[in-house]
Amino acid sequence: MTVTYEDVASAAERIGGHVLRTPVLEVSPGLFLKLEQLQHSGSFKVRGAFNRILAAGELPPSGVIAASGGNHGLAVAYAAKALGVRAEIFVPEVSSPVKVAGLRVLGAEVNQIGAIYAEAAEAAGKRAAETGALQVHAYDQPEVVAGQGTTGLELMAQTGGVDTVVVAVGGGGFAAGITVGAGTAGGSGPRIVAVEPLLCPTLHEALRAGHPVPVQVSGVGADALGASRLGGIAYDILSRADVQSVLVTDDAIVAARRVLWTEHRVVTEHAGAAAYAALLSGAYVPADGERVAVVVCGSNTDPATLA
Repeated sequence: MTVTYEDVASAAERIGGHVLRTPVLEVSPGLFLKLEQLQHSGSFKVRGAFNRILAAGELPPSGVIAASGGNHGLAVAYAAKALGVRAEIFVPEVSSPVKVAGLRVLGAEVNQIGAIYAEAAEAAGKRAAETGALQVHAYDQPEVVAGQGTTGLELMAQTGGVDTVVVAVGGGGFAAGITVGAGTAGGSGPRIVAVEPLLCPTLHEALRAGHPVPVQVSGVGADALGASRLGGIAYDILSRADVQSVLVTDDAIVAARRVLWTEHRVVTEHAGAAAYAALLSGAYVPADGERVAVVVCGSNTDPATLA
């Protein structure tokens, strides 16, 4: 399975009336922040959720089901509520209380199972087989990846084009979608720099092994970037596009989150600041005159922790 530019363009038409065109902020000459944390449900994930559900056509009475560290579940719950569909969400124990509470506010049935995302995903798969509900995967379904890729379409139009897009990676669906939507998968788009926490290195290890492999995940970004294995679709797209993988420490992520708030008044969760951490820490150093866009991908956090 793979995803084409045409798939992303179709997704943009399909979900256009349901998602926000999030703003781009030029914080210094040639450095742009794509503020996807302002999207409905607090992250880019709602793009893929709407595309998957709408592309499925008529849904079973059991509705939709998803496993998530938190943000994907919020997105699926938001989309389901907007479309009048029942939603059942499985989250691991590591999920932020803020995100779990948000799921319940959106009316989803919440099951908190397992220590990490992979265990919640296994439980969700079994439940979907029992109920017949439409499963909305967090990152490894073509419709989900295509939906996330609409961020890349928007970004290129809003900036007039950039040389580099810096984006965080967990399961890889977002980075893969942006790679396709920005035109990079076709060989003519910007460089894609994929940023991962040192303690959640799914893409880094997959590229080193030559295929997706299981990894141990932990750290400040684990509730959103804690997939223990890169998605197959993501590996196919990112490896063929020669995407650059860089790792950042938890300290760098914490520092980047603080700078986003203190200098730009951008509220983000730790995972949402991972891409920016690559620039601030020197894990990725742009060339002179390089136009760089950093995607700030999630804001589901307790604002009191920003101080």
